[in-house]
Amino acid sequence: MDQMILIYITVFLVVILSLAYFMVRAVLKLIRKETEDEKKAKTEVGFVVDTFHDLVSKLKDKGQELETLKRRAEDRASSVALYNENILQSVPSGVVGFDEDLWITKMNHSAERILDLRESDVIGKGYAEVFTNPISDLVGQRKTIERAEVGYTTRSGKRIWLGLNMSPLKDGAENTIGQILVFTDLTELKAFQSQMELRERLSTLGEMSAGIAHELRNPMAVISGYTRILLKKVDDSHKAAVEAISREVSVMDRIITDFLSFARPPEPVLSRIDLGELIDGCLAAVQPPPCIRVEKASAGLPEMNVDEVLLRQAFSNLLQNAVEAMPDGGALRIGGTLADSVVLTFSDTGHGVPENIRDKIFLPFYTTKERGTGLGLSIVHKIVVSHGGTLTVDSGEQGTTFTIRLPLSLIAG
Repeated sequence: MDQMILIYITVFLVVILSLAYFMVRAVLKLIRKETEDEKKAKTEVGFVVDTFHDLVSKLKDKGQELETLKRRAEDRASSVALYNENILQSVPSGVVGFDEDLWITKMNHSAERILDLRESDVIGKGYAEVFTNPISDLVGQRKTIERAEVGYTTRSGKRIWLGLNMSPLKDGAENTIGQILVFTDLTELKAFQSQMELRERLSTLGEMSAGIAHELRNPMAVISGYTRILLKKVDDSHKAAVEAISREVSVMDRIITDFLSFARPPEPVLSRIDLGELIDGCLAAVQPPPCIRVEKASAGLPEMNVDEVLLRQAFSNLLQNAVEAMPDGGALRIGGTLADSVVLTFSDTGHGVPENIRDKIFLPFYTTKERGTGLGLSIVHKIVVSHGGTLTVDSGEQGTTFTIRLPLSLIAG
């Protein structure tokens, strides 16, 4: 009995252990399956995450590349803009830009210098507010202009000549976005052309004049001789008339003398001269009245190889003209500087030379003086030209300045 019970217990335990074994195995299998599924799921999630991080990393790299390209593009655009600005500011021609409403948007350094303006004072202003005629009219017409030459007066009253071009300002798509004015200062070129034309005219006239002057001098000498004889023979009632004739003969003789000085081609006899001392001597000869204040800024001028007699005549003539231009007094200024040439200036604060006759004052026999011969400035011009120099005049409401430029080659070594 006990043995049977033991067998039953043993069988029961075997069954229980078998069930337990299968149950544990099933559980372990289930656990293993879940673990594999989890691993599989984790692997898929990891792949997605890794792919996402990889894409983010690549996007960051692309973003950095785009940022680098953007920075390079901006640097290049800035460099191109700066280069264009440098070109604009470096060209010797004046450039003024206008928008579609003709408001000023740009002005380079050359335009500021030529027109006596500052860009900061004109940007954003209308063309009519900044420019006067004829530039104002030309800009307002919005017409394409090529190689026009115009005279223009700056704000400071300086008279200049401009060669200008006017054209539409277009963008990259060929759309008109404004107007652009480009101009060059032709003042010095015009002055040079005038000097050359005047030199040719005076040379031709001088050749004709020499013979005429000699022919006039001979009968004038006869008239003068008979006048002196008459003065000794006439009574007091006729003496005044004969003296009047004598005075007029003297005037005619002075005119003929000036005429011969003008007609005779000056041949400079060069010698070493101190220009400062020469000017002092001319001042002493002219003797400006006390009402005229003399201001000299010509100290330190170099010694030069020039014709003392001819230059004394030229300087004295200019000083005398300055004194006569100031009958009520004023300031006579004499300047001298050394630059690309030796520059001498003779300035007065007189009534000035009207603009409509400035181009005529160097012509022979042209004068505004009641008793003038009109040969003084012509002779001065010929003397200066004979030394290889130039003579120019600048006149306005505040007076007149004659400027003599002598070449550096005349400086004594």
